[in-house]
Amino acid sequence: MSSEISDRNRRILEAIIEDYIDSAEPVGSRSVTRRHSLGISPATVRNVMADLEEMGYLSSPHTSAGRVPTGKGFRFYVDSLLRVREFSDSERLRVEQQHNLKGRRLEELLRDAGKTLSAMSHYTGVVLAPRVAETHFRQIDFVKLSNRRILAIFVSDSGQVQNRLIETEEDYSKSELEQISNYLNQSLSGLSIAQAQARLIEEMAKEKDLYNCLLRRAMRLTDVAFSSDDGDHGELFIEGASQMLDQPEFCDVDQMRNLFRAFEQKHKIVDLLDLSQKAQGIQIFIGTETRNNALEGCSLVTSTYSTPQGSLGVLGVIGPMRMPYSQVIPIVDYTARLLSRVLDYKS
Repeated sequence: MSSEISDRNRRILEAIIEDYIDSAEPVGSRSVTRRHSLGISPATVRNVMADLEEMGYLSSPHTSAGRVPTGKGFRFYVDSLLRVREFSDSERLRVEQQHNLKGRRLEELLRDAGKTLSAMSHYTGVVLAPRVAETHFRQIDFVKLSNRRILAIFVSDSGQVQNRLIETEEDYSKSELEQISNYLNQSLSGLSIAQAQARLIEEMAKEKDLYNCLLRRAMRLTDVAFSSDDGDHGELFIEGASQMLDQPEFCDVDQMRNLFRAFEQKHKIVDLLDLSQKAQGIQIFIGTETRNNALEGCSLVTSTYSTPQGSLGVLGVIGPMRMPYSQVIPIVDYTARLLSRVLDYKS
C-alpha cells in the first residue's frame, strides 16, 4: 500500500489526519499549509487532497470544502506514519497508584484496569476476564448439595473464583467428592482445565487398577463443571461508556443510541477481543474492522495481559476513529503489562 503514495503525499496525509484528530473538523488546504511547514502552496495541497480522496484515504463531506480521513486513511497512518510517544514516569505512577496489590479480588483488579484505561484516555475502557477453561487452577472443590446436584468451586492461580452449580447423571457421595477433589488438587494443580482433562485421559489409559473408576468419575465431573452453553465467554467489563458522549462524533442521538446498543451487545465485543488474544500484543481495529455496524465510527486498541503460564485475557480502549493513537497505545500497553505483573504477584 505504501508504494502508491509519494513522500510528499504521505506528509500531507499525516498533517491532515493529525489536524483532524485535534479538531474533529474537516481539514482544508489552507489550514494544512498554515499549521505545518511543508514548503508547498495551498493549491498543491488541494491537488494532493484530491488524489488522496480518489485513492480512498480521504473523503469530502458535502457541507465542507475540507476533507476527513477514511478508515483506510487511518489504517495507513497507524501502520506507516504513526510515531508512538514515550509513556512518562508521572503517567506510569498514576496507573500504578490505581492498582493496589493487597487484598484485591480479580474482579476488582479488572474493573480498576478498565477505569484506569477510561480515565487516562478519556474514552471507554474494556477488559475481558480470563476464561475458566484457559486459566490454570490452584484448587478445585466439589460440594454435594443433593443427590445429583453439586457445587463446583474453582480457584485459579490468578485469584479468580468461579462457582458453578452442576447436575450429574449419577449420584456422588461426600467422601467420593472429597477423594476426587484431593486427587485433582494434588495431581493437576497448575494446569489449565484443558490440560487437566488431557492428563486425566492419559492417566486412564495407563491405570488398570481401582483408580480407573476414580479417574473416570473425576473426568465426568470436570467435563460437566467446565462446559458452558455460551462458549465459555469470559466476563466483559466496560468502564467509562459515558465518556463517548463528550466526543462530537456521537452528539447525534441516533449515533449515540447505536453506540450504547453496541456496548449492550457484549458478545460482539468479546468476539473481537478474542481475535486480539489470539494475535497477542497491541492490536488496532479501525472502523469497519470492528465487524460491528454500531462501532463503524470507532476504533479499538487492545493488548493481552498474561502470567508466565500464558495469556489470560485482553484489555483495551474504544474511542472514535480519530483518537490520538500515539497517546492511547502506550496507555493500553502499560496497563496490560502492569496487570500482568499484578496477577503474577498474586499467583
